Amino acid sequence: MAMAQQQEPLLMSEAEYLEFEETSDIKHEYVDGRVYAMTGAKWNHIRITGNAHTALDNLLADTPCVVVSSELKLKVNSKKVSYRYPDLMVVCGEPDFVEDRTDIITNPKLIVEVLSPSTALEDRNVKLDEYTALDSVHEYLLISQDEAKIERYLRQESGDWLYSKVKGTDTTLALPSLAITLKLSLIYKKLKLKHDTDDDK
Repeated sequence: MAMAQQQEPLLMSEAEYLEFEETSDIKHEYVDGRVYAMTGAKWNHIRITGNAHTALDNLLADTPCVVVSSELKLKVNSKKVSYRYPDLMVVCGEPDFVEDRTDIITNPKLIVEVLSPSTALEDRNVKLDEYTALDSVHEYLLISQDEAKIERYLRQESGDWLYSKVKGTDTTLALPSLAITLKLSLIYKKLKLKHDTDDDK
């Protein structure tokens, strides 16, 4: 989901934001005291998110891991406090809820963001820093809307992060943290991409 273009973010305390979000008609992300409205997603974004949710759900059906959508907030507490709405998260085992609130978690194992023109820079930089600061996170996926491409950051035993990418609907992406393999053909199912050369993508 994209962040709305607004001239100035709203300024709130963490407690004020959580109360404000309870009654808001739209979602907002909270970053170090600043509150940003989220815009609605477009067709490719919605389809890719839905396809990825289904694919991951099927692959994880017999495991203790579950896939959750962007309706659930993620709290990041590193150098600053942020509340995000990742497009998808995978939680393995019991979710770690914030103060018994079942709408906020802190322990995803994998996070997925579908790239939008308005958010790609933030997804690659600010959110990358935030998500990889979480001890529970082992993989972070960035999925392109315009071509069959997934970029992946994978936590190494050393604590460093390894970047890789795969392209093409005939390719697969192994997700070591979940012991599964994603087919890009499923992620981009029933989508016409800008880089397609035929109608069967």
